[in-house]
Amino acid sequence: MTTSTGTPSGTDRDQTPGRELESEFEHSPVPATHRKSLLTVSAVWFGFPMILTNAIPGGLVVALLGFWQGVAAILVANAIMFVYVSLLSYRAGQTGKSFALQATETFGTLGYAIASGFLATVVVGWFAFNTGATGASLNQAFGWNETLVVLVAGTAFIAVTYVGIKALSWLGAIAAPLFIVAVVIAIVVAASTADFSQVTSYAGVGGGAMTFGVAVTSIMATFADSGTMTADFTRWSRNGREAVLATVTAFPIASLVAQLSGGVLVAAGAIANAGAVGGDFTPILTGEDNVLLNAFVVVFVLINLGSVCTHCLYNGALGWSHLTRSTMRLLTLVLGVLGVVVALAGAWHHFVSWLAFLGVLVPPLGAVLIADQVLLRGRLDGRAESPVRITAFLAWAIGAGAAVIVHYSADFLSDAVVGLVVGLVAYLVIERVLDVRTPARA
Repeated sequence: MTTSTGTPSGTDRDQTPGRELESEFEHSPVPATHRKSLLTVSAVWFGFPMILTNAIPGGLVVALLGFWQGVAAILVANAIMFVYVSLLSYRAGQTGKSFALQATETFGTLGYAIASGFLATVVVGWFAFNTGATGASLNQAFGWNETLVVLVAGTAFIAVTYVGIKALSWLGAIAAPLFIVAVVIAIVVAASTADFSQVTSYAGVGGGAMTFGVAVTSIMATFADSGTMTADFTRWSRNGREAVLATVTAFPIASLVAQLSGGVLVAAGAIANAGAVGGDFTPILTGEDNVLLNAFVVVFVLINLGSVCTHCLYNGALGWSHLTRSTMRLLTLVLGVLGVVVALAGAWHHFVSWLAFLGVLVPPLGAVLIADQVLLRGRLDGRAESPVRITAFLAWAIGAGAAVIVHYSADFLSDAVVGLVVGLVAYLVIERVLDVRTPARA
């Protein structure tokens, strides 16, 4: 909401002199005066997918499908994610609107709460999962007290998120190069025992345990939720073009680096039990009795997993701040503490499969946003506000239903892709062919 002069009202009002933290514009579009450079927004996205937890699924699909089929699945998934996230980002760069504001236009002034609340909750779940994984990783590597690590790391992740979008760009600028250094070290260390000359002939260990369609979904699922909420990051871009360019640094560039790194190390035989652990290469780094290398591993794990944790918490806090008419920073504290408690309780071990399944329901939601905000954007002009836009929910339900059917009955297909396509087509049919639309303003 803005004043008659266009100045954001309420908590979105510009900071007063002397304050260090600028507004995060939870309830209004980011004004042109506060947009960020292409480098800053790119750093936010670039440092997000280039993480260890993205190398794991890359290694897993290569382990179960073999090198060339695994790489093909990775490439297909990233190509789809590029188009999907870029379209949503382009709109965000044009309007400066967050995911919650986009959802308000598409799902209604009340209905958006379902779409926004759903995704904002899922990403907080991923925050809890990765915070717990941070403690587990350092416990496994060095025997450190897992509870203490989770508490200290979780507090640090909350603090970084509290600073806002600027801190995410700083962290991303560090996390991505650090990942590349870690991969290079892992390859050098593994070269003494692994055979990298045999990578392209690697046949896999799956024995049909994973289909190509499931592999594509597995790769997409890692960032389907935050990818759908890309507007929270790319609304800071100066225009739609720069928003897309910032997205390219994540999909396909950063994502491919992470996933192919895991895949190559698996195919070289450098990772034990790859069919279960995927491309997790931290054991390679911690297997050496080297103080400097061990210190590097600690920094790498904290910053690398900290990158995904802070981004997910930012998504969740921004979404819930709009839902509760509060501030992003207050919700960062509330949701961050809740996520750390879940991580400390060890509950994160039990809901990763559930979070992955919820990811099946996300692409159809994003498809409806693309159809409404991009393909049929001309209809937004003059469209009267509606508490609940039934057409959007109907298309989402149709797409999600198709995805669930494929998930359980046709696993040779990608449920994420089917849900996305069906949701998109369903909305276009409902809105255009049947011409079901809300009354225009008088």
